[in-house]
Amino acid sequence: MYCNYGASLMLNEIRSFIKRSKKQFIKWGLISVSYLYLSLFLFFPSINVFLQAFSGGIRPFLANLFHYNFLHALKLTILISIFTLPLNVAFGLSMAYIIYKYKFIGKSIVLSLLDLPFSISPIIAGLMITLLYGKYGWIGTFFVSRGIRIIFALPGMILASTFVTLPFIVREILPILEEIGEEQEEAAKTMGANEYQVFWEITLPNIQWGLLYGIILTNARAIGEFGAVSVISGNIIGKTQTLTLFVEQAYKEYETHSSFSAAVFLFILALFTILFKELLIKS
Repeated sequence: MYCNYGASLMLNEIRSFIKRSKKQFIKWGLISVSYLYLSLFLFFPSINVFLQAFSGGIRPFLANLFHYNFLHALKLTILISIFTLPLNVAFGLSMAYIIYKYKFIGKSIVLSLLDLPFSISPIIAGLMITLLYGKYGWIGTFFVSRGIRIIFALPGMILASTFVTLPFIVREILPILEEIGEEQEEAAKTMGANEYQVFWEITLPNIQWGLLYGIILTNARAIGEFGAVSVISGNIIGKTQTLTLFVEQAYKEYETHSSFSAAVFLFILALFTILFKELLIKS
């Protein structure tokens, strides 16, 4: 009897050990696969970019960063970002507020169209804008007749960057508005506040972190945009070339050191963006 009891206890221990071992194996197996994936597609390529950029030392790296074409590409990238952000903030705030606040015919269609920049290729987006605002486009003829260049110029690049980054702020703000509800706004109105006061004193403080997060995502996407901008800009060196286009052009022309130096600069910008986002979340 005691032998049977001891054997059953031992058998239960073995079964529990096997179960724990299986769980641990699955756990560490999944963790290992995740690390392997990140290493192959993120860590190793990033390390290689830094090694290539600094292969000749710090002086060639700094010399590449002070080259005229690089500085012009950086200036153009910053300009595009400066114009894109206010346009997206204005559109995102107004569109999110209208969708949340009012009921109208075609609301579901508008919500679906908001995701259009995510669902179509940036190359196709650039082509659509080129056909529309080009020399013989429906809208382009109006601007060309007045001496205003859209395509192969800064306005077209801003337009393309604004289009591809359009949904970020709306998609960050809208869930917050739906979650907080209208109770606070209604209470403020009963106390005599008008729509303007309600928005600035109640709505905006509630959505400020979502708005900031949307701005960070928009800025990161605008800086890293390649497809749509490459179609619209024409990729003219020293004129309509952003940092991402500069990286591609330099690599194609076998100026690998310049290409990797610019890539490191973009990597550092992305890193600062992530750190800023984390600081906002912690605060």
